[in-house]
Amino acid sequence: MNDPLDNCPVHRKSMEFYDQMWVDTEVLLRDLRGREIAHQLVRSAGSICANIEKGYSRGSKKEFLYFLRVSRGSARETKGWYVRSKIIYKPELIQRRLNEIDELIALLVSMINTMTNKKD
Repeated sequence: MNDPLDNCPVHRKSMEFYDQMWVDTEVLLRDLRGREIAHQLVRSAGSICANIEKGYSRGSKKEFLYFLRVSRGSARETKGWYVRSKIIYKPELIQRRLNEIDELIALLVSMINTMTNKKD
């Protein structure tokens, strides 16, 4: 079963990032204060790929663009949750995740710009 989204770099990257975040939350769940951050990370990071999927499935360029923008917002939110996790995570992990999220955001912005400028 070939899903066209499997060939979409931003979707692949968002799925890989989600898997990495899942492992990261194990550390947060050990701390009572970190549990809420873990819940927020799962929601926001999951929303990145979920909104790409939802927008693609809507079938119209306008709706896909809308959901790509929502996905970009979720990526920025995820970035914020990693920054707020600096008390628990090592600085190297936070910097690695921030770099990965910045790459995701750049891919989303590029895709949004390309689709916006493309003639129908």
